[in-house]
Amino acid sequence: MNTPYIASGKSLQRRHFLKGIGSTMMGLPFLEAMTPAFSQAASSEAPDRFVAMCATLGFHTPYLFPENQGRDYELTPYLQPLKDHRSDFSVISGLSHPDQQGNNGHASELTWLTSARRPGLAGFKNTVSLDQLIAEKIGHETRYPYLALSTNGRSMSWTANGVEIPGETSPAKLFKALFTQGTEKEMEEEMRQFRRGRNILDTLLGEAKKLDKELGKRDQEKFDEYLNSVRDLEVRLQQSEGWVQQPKPRIEATEPKDIQDKADAIGKQRLMNDMIVLALQSDSTRTITFQLAGMNAVPAIPGVDTDWHNLSHHGKDPEKIDELKIIEEAEFEVFGEFLTKMKAVEENGKSLLDHTSVLYGSNLGNASSHNWRNLPVIVAGGGFKHAGHIAHDEKNNTPFANLFIPIAQRMGLKIDQFGSSTASGITGLEG
Repeated sequence: MNTPYIASGKSLQRRHFLKGIGSTMMGLPFLEAMTPAFSQAASSEAPDRFVAMCATLGFHTPYLFPENQGRDYELTPYLQPLKDHRSDFSVISGLSHPDQQGNNGHASELTWLTSARRPGLAGFKNTVSLDQLIAEKIGHETRYPYLALSTNGRSMSWTANGVEIPGETSPAKLFKALFTQGTEKEMEEEMRQFRRGRNILDTLLGEAKKLDKELGKRDQEKFDEYLNSVRDLEVRLQQSEGWVQQPKPRIEATEPKDIQDKADAIGKQRLMNDMIVLALQSDSTRTITFQLAGMNAVPAIPGVDTDWHNLSHHGKDPEKIDELKIIEEAEFEVFGEFLTKMKAVEENGKSLLDHTSVLYGSNLGNASSHNWRNLPVIVAGGGFKHAGHIAHDEKNNTPFANLFIPIAQRMGLKIDQFGSSTASGITGLEG
């Protein structure tokens, strides 16, 4: 399958811009620095990408981690759907972020891509997520510097100021934002919104100068941080205006219809995965996160009759584990389909998967006990020399953030430390 990069159309229909400066100041997923799209089409080399997918209700790791290390492991139930891509991924055990005990058992989902300590407790402030650090570096090269996607509106993406970025849940809205051309009237309205946004920021900065003189030292430090965010947004607005005249890519895919059945979690995962492939294939973005939230309800999967969250707290009950297995096997089936579609897209003699580092896993190593150690982690594609099962110490875990560094480096960042990392890489995973 070749990349359909034929540019056409007159305008860029952008996502809603500013409904109120207070609610959007800290970062809409589609409001970042931008330069002309389709840079891949004009380049002799395919760009690198990053996709992170986190299933927040965890996976039953005895069905994921093989007993043997290395490439010659026996396929586990959850790896069976990935068998056609055995040489394209590594499953890594023995990883975790330190000090993830938080204000509740699921607080570790806040820090899966940041590694900030003790999420949700008094005084906690999150740090920048890996995807946002990457977007700051390369986001200007594509129409959207990043996409934060979700099944429930939350996301794993956090700004440098520790503010969570809302997750887009509608594949239909995402498709329109990526590929639907706007009218001349819509284009003018969009420009008007940009100009209005700049005027609001000018007013804010003017008022801020008056207030700054009246603040104490601690308040001034906080306010300086806020002002930096305002100035950053001002720069993004100026750069965003350049996209209004840029055409969107023409693709052969038809606009998807959002799944209305709230219980069809697997269908929603599959549909959004298809959108991720299109977004990467059209070079509309190079950095994507997708939060796969579970539900306090029975998912629409044959053979499942129990609330998903209840099943995740199985307490080693064999019947609950059997039912949970049905759900999680379905999740891995969809992930396998995603890898297959990524592999089918050819780019400069290689595949889209070869050029995309895919991180798939969870913030819980044992959801039944809310244990955040020994996380389930799969790394696929990205040009890594995959080594099968890479086993680290299950009790004395290797920092999960160590894995973030080689991924970031492949995305063009010159870093050797991130968050709680202790080394610039993961033993067993070669570049």
